[in-house]
Amino acid sequence: MLFTLPNLLTMSRIAVIPLLVAACYLPHPWGEWTSWALFAAAGVTDYLDGHFARRYKQMSAFGRFLDPIADKLLVAITLMMLVDFNRLSTPAIIPALIILAREILVSGLREFLAGLRVSVPVSRLAKWKTGIQMVAIGVLLIGDAGPDFLPMSFIGEGLLWLAALLTLITGYDYLRHGLKHMAEPEAAPAAPDVSRKSVGELG
Repeated sequence: MLFTLPNLLTMSRIAVIPLLVAACYLPHPWGEWTSWALFAAAGVTDYLDGHFARRYKQMSAFGRFLDPIADKLLVAITLMMLVDFNRLSTPAIIPALIILAREILVSGLREFLAGLRVSVPVSRLAKWKTGIQMVAIGVLLIGDAGPDFLPMSFIGEGLLWLAALLTLITGYDYLRHGLKHMAEPEAAPAAPDVSRKSVGELG
């Protein structure tokens, strides 16, 4: 079934993206806090969909296909909104680009390995990377709407750099795993069976 609870939670993460984009245009400080609340809610669904899928044994091919797409869309579009609204300093655009480039690399690698029926397990370090990345983006969404005694932009950008560092490490691990399979020679195509063909067909 497509419309299981885990899949509905995953689809809700995609559905919230246009709402998050619209929230960024609300006046200060409503825009910052509303976009943060929507992003945080989407992050919670990212945990819950996997939790419920395992608990109720509702893991599906559709869920495995859609979940990483929802995550990457949410992160990529939110980072683009942060850049558009000048909530990232110029140097902090570098870790944002590193994160986006890694997501494209891993997506292509997963697609390639899926054709070979090879799964790519998510490492513990990759989970830490995702957690730090989500916190960093959430802090940056709040920005100067946060408490005056906290340097929100400084904290958010620092966490984003840390997430980018972990992104490079985990991306290299995934790439190294994929290169092992890329180096393997492809199986030669099977020779056509001509034993059943007529003389006319052979000609």
